[in-house]
Amino acid sequence: MAVANPMVGVPNGAPTPKRSNDGLLATIVKFIGLAVVNAFGLILLYTFLNQENTGLAVVTGIIVLGTNIITFLPSLSPLRWMLPGLALVVLLVLYPISYTLQTAFTNMGNLGDDPHPLTRGRTATQIVRQGGQILSDDAVEYDYVGYKTEDGRYGIWLTREADDGTEQTLFVTQGTLAEIAEAPEEAPETYDGFRQMTAEEIRVERRVLQQTPDWGDGSISVTVERQSATVGDRLSRYEYNGVDTIIDRETGATYVADDSSGFFVNQNNRSDRLTPGYITNVGFDNFTRLFSDPRLRGPLIDIFVWTVSFSILSVILTFTIGLIMAMVLNDPRLPGKFIIRSLLIIPYALPGVIGIVVWRAMLNTNLGVVTDLAETITGSRPQFLLDPWLAKISILLVNTWLGYPYMMLVCSGALQAISSDVYEAAAVDGARPSQRFWQITLPLLLVSVGPLLIASFTFNFNNYLLIEALTLGDPPIPGSPVPAGYTDILISYTYSMAFSNDRGADYGYASAIAIVIFAIVAVVTLVQFRFTRQWEQVGENV
Repeated sequence: MAVANPMVGVPNGAPTPKRSNDGLLATIVKFIGLAVVNAFGLILLYTFLNQENTGLAVVTGIIVLGTNIITFLPSLSPLRWMLPGLALVVLLVLYPISYTLQTAFTNMGNLGDDPHPLTRGRTATQIVRQGGQILSDDAVEYDYVGYKTEDGRYGIWLTREADDGTEQTLFVTQGTLAEIAEAPEEAPETYDGFRQMTAEEIRVERRVLQQTPDWGDGSISVTVERQSATVGDRLSRYEYNGVDTIIDRETGATYVADDSSGFFVNQNNRSDRLTPGYITNVGFDNFTRLFSDPRLRGPLIDIFVWTVSFSILSVILTFTIGLIMAMVLNDPRLPGKFIIRSLLIIPYALPGVIGIVVWRAMLNTNLGVVTDLAETITGSRPQFLLDPWLAKISILLVNTWLGYPYMMLVCSGALQAISSDVYEAAAVDGARPSQRFWQITLPLLLVSVGPLLIASFTFNFNNYLLIEALTLGDPPIPGSPVPAGYTDILISYTYSMAFSNDRGADYGYASAIAIVIFAIVAVVTLVQFRFTRQWEQVGENV
């Protein structure tokens, strides 16, 4: 059916219908929103640059620039709906990956004997701030007594012995400083409308005296300390030139930035250095240390072998038990299978940490129910979480208990998707049940669940929660130079190195381990996907 053209019959020169205001309103709202995003982004950009956080500054710039490009280019208009997701991907995925990669090639850490927590500029600022203060050459220290009025004004009575042996006395209020020519030997109880503060008042209100901003007459500064007051300037002990040099005003020593060590070192005595150090590039030192240091190589190899074994055995056990349960529950002759299936998925429905903590209590050496039962049967009390081998077996059992319901649900769906005609044809050919399982069921099942098995392997390779909640990585490996336990996997070992090291955090080394973990998981995943494609070819031939 033809559709009438609404413009047909409109005389030449006649006014065209007015556009709706909806388009104009949408444009205004779009530009207002864009202006807010740009303003907020510029504030963040300035803040990050001011804090020398170049990485976040670059990410913020990319997000703001990308938002403007997508908004103004009509060809990219479909991406507008994806802007929040794309921004979060850049901020929460790409940036952490790039930051970890960058950190792996630095000495970043907070080790007690070798701290390098901040960039050079921020480290210098911290040294200046924590280095204390010294008096300027013309500054003079006085003993002081605090005074106050009933309306809340403060004053201080300053006394000192001058160089010529005479007593010099000053009285300072907020904004005025006056010298008293003929002063009494001791501070009077009252003076010029002020009364002397008691020792208790000074103890309580000393902070007010210390923080009063306008002591003095505008040209002379008065700094109130705990025991004395200073007339004149107090200077920071260290002076930073903003580039690579720190000068010690007290000793006159000059400290220069040494990128090879990551410290400001005395240019005349290189054993003299200021702490903390600053972050500097160390190349592949962290990776070299990872693979060459014999003190670290021992526990690392053990942890790596256990991590791979734990991941593979967890996948095999959960898949095997889940498949058995799925095949049993798929039998139509089984009574109450819906109730049984509901009960069996409880470990999967509950938060994993709750189940892990309950198992930890049941496996407790002193009070555990499972330990009591084992003692009743065997006559000895096993240390499930303290013995290295029993702790590993306990982890596998608990992980199997947590993971088999998921595999059971996945296998149930995959089994129902297999056509019954295939089994009928195999039965006609005389295939036994075992032959039907190994040659039909399992190949076709692996085609469907193969990618899920790979995902399960990757998940278990980084299953930090299970290790942390059940064993904390214990029992510890004797003689290990770093915190490491028999049940630690690579991710828990990395976390321990980065955040739980008794000597402090070693972020550079932990980042190097994280990159190695990523490489291992990536290679294993690619290999497993190759096998998955082979199973798909097998499934096509079944």
